Amino acid sequence: MSSAAPPQALPPLYGAERWVATISVSLATFMNVLDSSVANVSIPAIAGDLGVSPAQGTWVITSFAVANAISMPLTGWLAMRFGAVRVFLVSTLLFVAASWLCGLAPTIEALVGFRVLQGLVAGPMIPLSQTLLLSVYPPALAGLATALFGMTVLVAPVVGPLLGGWITDHIAWPWIFYINVPIGLAAALLTWHLFRARQTAPRRIPLDRIGLGLLVLWVGAMQLMLDKGKELDWFASVEIVALALTAVVGFAFFLVWELGAAHPVVDLRLFARRNFLVGTLALSVAYGLVFGNVVLLPLWLQQYMGYTATWAGLAMAPVGLLAILLSPWVGHNVGRIDPRWLATTAFLGFAAVMWMRTLFSTQADFETILLPTLLQGIAMAFFFIPLQAIAYAGLAPARMPSATGLNNFVRITAGAVGTSVFTTLWDSRASLHHAQLAEHVNPANPAAMQALAQLRAAGYTQEQALAQINRLIDQQAFTLAANDLFWLSSMLFVALVLLVWFSGRRQGPMLAVEGGAH
Repeated sequence: MSSAAPPQALPPLYGAERWVATISVSLATFMNVLDSSVANVSIPAIAGDLGVSPAQGTWVITSFAVANAISMPLTGWLAMRFGAVRVFLVSTLLFVAASWLCGLAPTIEALVGFRVLQGLVAGPMIPLSQTLLLSVYPPALAGLATALFGMTVLVAPVVGPLLGGWITDHIAWPWIFYINVPIGLAAALLTWHLFRARQTAPRRIPLDRIGLGLLVLWVGAMQLMLDKGKELDWFASVEIVALALTAVVGFAFFLVWELGAAHPVVDLRLFARRNFLVGTLALSVAYGLVFGNVVLLPLWLQQYMGYTATWAGLAMAPVGLLAILLSPWVGHNVGRIDPRWLATTAFLGFAAVMWMRTLFSTQADFETILLPTLLQGIAMAFFFIPLQAIAYAGLAPARMPSATGLNNFVRITAGAVGTSVFTTLWDSRASLHHAQLAEHVNPANPAAMQALAQLRAAGYTQEQALAQINRLIDQQAFTLAANDLFWLSSMLFVALVLLVWFSGRRQGPMLAVEGGAH
């Protein structure tokens, strides 16, 4: 698995040309990362418009993430076979076309299908954009190039919820996808103008087709099982049992094949290195928890707190503000300070933020909801760079492309799994809380009888009054269920502190890493 080997040494660009080149590849990166977060606050609107439940609406998020993760192993092969610049341009243009189709989708099935296409063509864009960016800077300024790249992927999650919410409320949800068209075309045009003379010569190299096929099989089956499990009553369904067996058997065959392949699509031997195993596992579990919460919070705000998509976006947006301010300091000091201490700061920060959210109630005001989101930016700043420094510690430069590709694949897959698991657990815990709360609505409860009497006095029929009470119970049940998941997340982040200390002290020079909350 590879994130594309660097192209042959080419002379750097200078002055205006270099800044335009930076803007061109950053636009493509921005567009790609934006699509990971822009739909989060739009899920209720999309689900309502297409006639499905919000839980089914989250397929719009998970389908993109899974397809993106699956296609990433092909990046290195494609770049060497066809040239990095050509692959980047084709991926960007296909991403634009897929975005347009997403906006036109008339059904949830069509939208999910187009999001899969969008995720598949998006796979090479992030790693190749950094490869191209580094190629136009002299080695002495490689740190600046990496910092600029990191800033792009930190700004996009801030803008995504704001832009998605505003577009959904004031225009229509399809425009969260149409907005990619002018951005993508501008990025492609500028990239072609500046990079066409920097195309690397194509080379014929073998592709692990069987490994890739097994990867698609087990990851696809696993995600379908997670997405459709609740709808089909989990293992009471023959379809879910079949998907689970396919995922398990496919994964077993995948492991055996990849460990014996001469040119594996995923270099699993990297997991024999303790630091890579611990760093990748900690990063991926944490990313799954963060991404699951990022999807859960706007769903709760819009469905049970009365927020519009715009206000839900405003509540989510500040997550990147402190991250943008603190990330340069972390990047500058990760070579001086033991990255395990920096990662510990991140996990304890996330644990504190999730604990603050366990105190949310149906009476929580905007400032109460906003504060943990703002503080989460501190944890985000200490998150990616130290954990990637741990994962890549001591790796030979020749193994870095495979390592960064595998690390990103596991992380993005964990994000999709986290989304599915969180939405499923949220519904499950809400059903439990609803049943417990509903038991108190009976003639023996004076408060419940008084509430019903007041509703009847206000002109409600008995059925309407009971429906209103049920709505209030729903609001409380889903709020309590969200609190349960915030508490679970907090405890898991504390456990990750222990995990990260199983890694060894970093040895060897600090290598440039691919940052970003993609």
